[in-house]
Amino acid sequence: MAKVRAINNYTGIDSRSAIGTVDHPMANMDRAPTITELCEVFLKDGVALAVTAARKALHEAQLSPADITHVVSTTCTNSANPGFDHYVCKGLGITQPVEKVLLHGIGCSGGLASLRTAANLALGSSFRGRKARVLVIALEISSLLVRSELDSVNELQETRIGVTLFSDCASSLVLSNGIGGEDAEPVYELLGWDHRMIPDTEQDLGFDVDPLGWKVVLSPRVPKLAGAAVSPTFTDLLSTLPNLPPNYKNASDFDWALHPGGATILSGVERAMSISAEHMRASYDTYINHGNSSSATIISVMDRLRQKDMDEIAPGGKVKDFVVGCAFGPGIAIEMCMLKRNLNHVRRTLVTTGEATPPETESEGSRSEGEAEETDADIRDAKEKGTQLNEKLSNVHPEVPEQGDSLSEALNGVELD
Repeated sequence: MAKVRAINNYTGIDSRSAIGTVDHPMANMDRAPTITELCEVFLKDGVALAVTAARKALHEAQLSPADITHVVSTTCTNSANPGFDHYVCKGLGITQPVEKVLLHGIGCSGGLASLRTAANLALGSSFRGRKARVLVIALEISSLLVRSELDSVNELQETRIGVTLFSDCASSLVLSNGIGGEDAEPVYELLGWDHRMIPDTEQDLGFDVDPLGWKVVLSPRVPKLAGAAVSPTFTDLLSTLPNLPPNYKNASDFDWALHPGGATILSGVERAMSISAEHMRASYDTYINHGNSSSATIISVMDRLRQKDMDEIAPGGKVKDFVVGCAFGPGIAIEMCMLKRNLNHVRRTLVTTGEATPPETESEGSRSEGEAEETDADIRDAKEKGTQLNEKLSNVHPEVPEQGDSLSEALNGVELD
């Protein structure tokens, strides 16, 4: 247990999101909760969280639940039948026939796998001349698995680092094929995608079923395997997109929305692709402030990337028009996509937030003085947040002090820099 507690101090995570506090009844039983008890909480509190996320996505898309034609959902922390997507649809008041797909067994890659699936459904609808408004939902409740993981650490003397990384989250988006009525201005355009498996890596990354929930499988090889696979995947993805502007050729020409599976995965991809932490600023920020929420995380990263304080710390002060999305899952699977960011999009939320302005981009140059002026308070706030994030980015991988052979071995197992 001492090893795991020490590793927890060096993950680079400041806080992790959870549906309950440390006083949650299920976190204070004299035993780990059963899979039945976990399912009850997932279908009650988790579904409510997913309904909230979906409502926010619908609001920003300026759609009602009645407009939805397809629902693509994913989770790796529940296996109920009917799936949680059924209850989310009920919670949203979706009564019309919709085509539903629930993806399972794909872990942290689930968010981008759901986006890829939604895109293929939309393409099928376009071929048939039909509209597609696909609601994508990712929901993960990992916090209540901590007790079972800690029991394994204590009883089996295993160094299980998943307990130091994972958190709870629901995230959602709407994908449209543009047929049948006017759509709200898009946040991103999905230009292409790639999916592949790293051979013979089934034992390196997984989420095994257990009578007390699920147990994380995470080998020391994952950061190197993931880092080595990104470059060829990126090259192949670019080859399918010949119409990108000529100044978008290298990895550093793009912004990156990378699933923050861990500090070593983030830093490994940085080195492999010769990019900086600022290219992946939203991934680091999400990791620092929320941890790893499995499939739901990548959609959160994409949302975080478009916010003003993230724009303030873009590489060289210039936000990129194109964004590479990337995530890894059991298998080991790699999901990658290319997004074009709508830099003029004005964020719509369920809470009034005041005026929003697009960032300066490489394609736009400087804006005129009279165009979308920002208040001094907005500027000060963005710069302050940018400064704070820069400080955190430089300290995500602190040097591990000498702690003896046993701890050193455990830390080397996760390749903390």
